[in-house]
Amino acid sequence: MIVLKHTLAMVLLLISTQMLAADSAASETSYGNNADAGNTVTINGIDFYYEVYGEGDPMLIIHGNGQSISDMHHQVSYFSDHYRVIVTDSRGHGKSGMGEAPLIYIQMMEDYNALLEHLGVSGVNIFGWSDGGIQSLLLAIHHPDKVGKMAIMGANLRPDQTAVYAWVPELLDPFIAMIDEMIAKEDTTEDWHHLSQLLNILVTQPDIPVESLHTIQSPVLVIAGDKDIIRSSHTLEIFDNLPKAHLAILPGQTHWAPATDPEGFNALLDRFFATPYERPTSQQILASELGAAEE
Repeated sequence: MIVLKHTLAMVLLLISTQMLAADSAASETSYGNNADAGNTVTINGIDFYYEVYGEGDPMLIIHGNGQSISDMHHQVSYFSDHYRVIVTDSRGHGKSGMGEAPLIYIQMMEDYNALLEHLGVSGVNIFGWSDGGIQSLLLAIHHPDKVGKMAIMGANLRPDQTAVYAWVPELLDPFIAMIDEMIAKEDTTEDWHHLSQLLNILVTQPDIPVESLHTIQSPVLVIAGDKDIIRSSHTLEIFDNLPKAHLAILPGQTHWAPATDPEGFNALLDRFFATPYERPTSQQILASELGAAEE
């Protein structure tokens, strides 16, 4: 059973967005367990845990599946020097409650909207990683007033193989079957129901129509690694359907770039958030240059 649990944990590390083992060193600040920065508010029927760091314009950081506040320490420590960073444990993660209903991204997004309402914050800059990127897109679609600029890493609009590589379900399916077996046996060595919920949202959600991206007027930085879980073609599909977007496919990087290359990744985000959005096209530049040459 020890081997089985270890293998399951490794799969969740690879397929969800938990940190790599190499990134597990504790930081000086106990992010995710900091009494000085931590708060709990009851919203949408659950106790929702969040921490706030720094001063300045607000920035919301949303972690991925299976993660918690502590996994975002690279981004929190970096951006809290210049921003008021709000970072939370999503519903069913860390210190936040699950509730009675199954996990769905729409509900998780509404938790973030309710938190921003509670804090009196709108027009917030957002960084969302993986599932956090999905929730960021949903927040911009359903509550556009809450979103200023937004950066999303490794997000997808749907769970099928047009969006994720075929090896993902091939790795996941045996473990989903094993979890179902443990639940049927009423095994109590792990919280199999919770693991089932986390895996279920990976393989059955989200379902975001491409057309809904057209309504997002916030500037968006769409990011993925060139060796990501998400197909590069799908990342490009997201970029192509956002009215105001930049695209960054990171060379030599995977789904875990925020953890494995925090210096490069944070610098990329910092430049995006700090620079006024502008996207002149090559057509516009060429036409301008040709016009100047004719004169």
